[in-house]
Amino acid sequence: MYQRILVTTDGSKLSAKAVKAAIGMAASLRAELVALHVVPRYPVSYFEGAVTITNPEAARIEKQWAERGQALVDAVRVAAEAAGVQAKGVVARSDQVAESILSAAKKHRCDLVVMASHGRRGLKRVLLGSETQQVLTHGSLPVLVLR
Repeated sequence: MYQRILVTTDGSKLSAKAVKAAIGMAASLRAELVALHVVPRYPVSYFEGAVTITNPEAARIEKQWAERGQALVDAVRVAAEAAGVQAKGVVARSDQVAESILSAAKKHRCDLVVMASHGRRGLKRVLLGSETQQVLTHGSLPVLVLR
């Protein structure tokens, strides 16, 4: 049915649930797994005039975020391989999370995306957006959303 599954992770408890489900599904289908973490760019422009931060400091923070992201996808890869699933981890750097998810799914020829929805509603959803909703709206492949 599915041959390559992309699972997103941000390190939250909810994304850990999605990872666990994706590993189980990949194991039962004998599918490969691609674990993805998207690292945002440091929002320097938000702080203009209020807080000064140097470019090297922003780069250092982004590097820390990328290292944390790599640790997250490495942990998914190890858990998947322990379950007998061939897996790889990918860290992308972008402020466009949904676009990065869809791009990674296409690049790695995934035929299913598994991701968590944090279930934000109302004003929080408007202000923070919904990456899950964007993936559902703009993608053309199946998406399994877990809560």
